[in-house]
Amino acid sequence: MNLIFFGPPGAGKGTQAQLLQQREGIPQISTGDMLRAAIRAQTPLGRQAQKFVDAGELVPDDVMIDIVQDRLNQPDARRGFVLDGFPRTVKQAQALDRVLEAGGRQIDVAVYFDVSDELVVRRLAGRRVCKQGHIYHVEASPPKVPGRCDIDGSPLFQREDDREETVRRRLEVYHRETEPLTDLYRGRGIFARLRDGDIETVYRNLVAIVKAKTASEKPD
Repeated sequence: MNLIFFGPPGAGKGTQAQLLQQREGIPQISTGDMLRAAIRAQTPLGRQAQKFVDAGELVPDDVMIDIVQDRLNQPDARRGFVLDGFPRTVKQAQALDRVLEAGGRQIDVAVYFDVSDELVVRRLAGRRVCKQGHIYHVEASPPKVPGRCDIDGSPLFQREDDREETVRRRLEVYHRETEPLTDLYRGRGIFARLRDGDIETVYRNLVAIVKAKTASEKPD
């Protein structure tokens, strides 16, 4: 199965993609993770992307499309994938269609994660990470020692794209650029809405959606 997870930043797309990856054995393809790795390594792509990420803006379409096309052509993605964070614009969605059609593939389900702006801000602005990438939250999952990673004791910090003012800019961009995908995929009959909740409940609902869609049902 070929799936798209889209919705605002901090909606839980990555967590659910990882759970589904474990269940179905198909890779989670996270453009955010790929970009952050490139930024940490300061590759040419990373340096190019960093200025957009730090400002809460989308990385240009042509850059993202090239990254995703290369990833989808890798062997582990041939039997299916979960695209987490892509497409983010209608133009990217149309480019993705062309990439998939060239390989005789198509999207089976586009799952929209429906989460309020204020919950997104609370989730992301409270997130802290260490230099190795271990993630904590000041309310939901605080470290044992404030400000220190439980694994190696290194200092925790807030990523630039998790600062409240940046999160709110990211949400503005999301509503302007990504939200129109709901109409696009609803028109194709592959759209499914996933309401927010605890991780286990959201996952059960996600599995039900995927089963229904692959059985040619169309929940909304």
